[in-house]
Amino acid sequence: MSNIIDASRTFASTLPEELPVFPLAGAVLLPHARLPLNIFEPRYLAMVEDALGKGRLIGMIQPNGEEDEAHPPLYSVGCAGRITSFNETDDGRLMIVLTGVCRFRIIDEAPNKRLYRSVRPEWKDYLADLGDPEQVDIDRERLIGLLKIYFKKNSIQVDWSVVQNAPNDVLLPTVIMICPFAPNEKQALLEAPTITMRATMLMALLEMAVMPQTEKEAELRH
Repeated sequence: MSNIIDASRTFASTLPEELPVFPLAGAVLLPHARLPLNIFEPRYLAMVEDALGKGRLIGMIQPNGEEDEAHPPLYSVGCAGRITSFNETDDGRLMIVLTGVCRFRIIDEAPNKRLYRSVRPEWKDYLADLGDPEQVDIDRERLIGLLKIYFKKNSIQVDWSVVQNAPNDVLLPTVIMICPFAPNEKQALLEAPTITMRATMLMALLEMAVMPQTEKEAELRH
């Protein structure tokens, strides 16, 4: 109960009524996870500079469809992240890290006053994100075995010693964010009500992804 009360107080004091958003297909931010971003477009450079002076919060959200590329429709749920690292390169790019704070549901889009888009977020369904991460048990041996096949299949290079030593609350969101799942699959993982459900969904997606698609591929596995 105290955790919920503390989360509510944090919610009331820090989460804004209007949030700048960065629509990026295939990219999701999860609560408590860290997402590095390379910012170079003028509108998003302006967004980061404005956010640095207003609580450092940016909403990561995926476009929902490809129509109207300049102003695509958005999925209804995203995750706000706080800028926790900031560096400027010699060529004017900004290298930032967002740390996930809380998911949100879009009420509506705010009038466009700047180059970038902003939304009016509803936070109440996701207050649990503000508390300590839920502890989850997962078959790590099975997970890492699936990851080895999946990463090889997708030519993803990783430091396996880091993977082996990462605790579950770091490993699971990191895998979700770096794996090239389809946008709708990433969205389903983001919107999973609990971390346990998210972990179960991740395992199912990996199992489907590594399943041999042809007889020849199946033979090569054995």
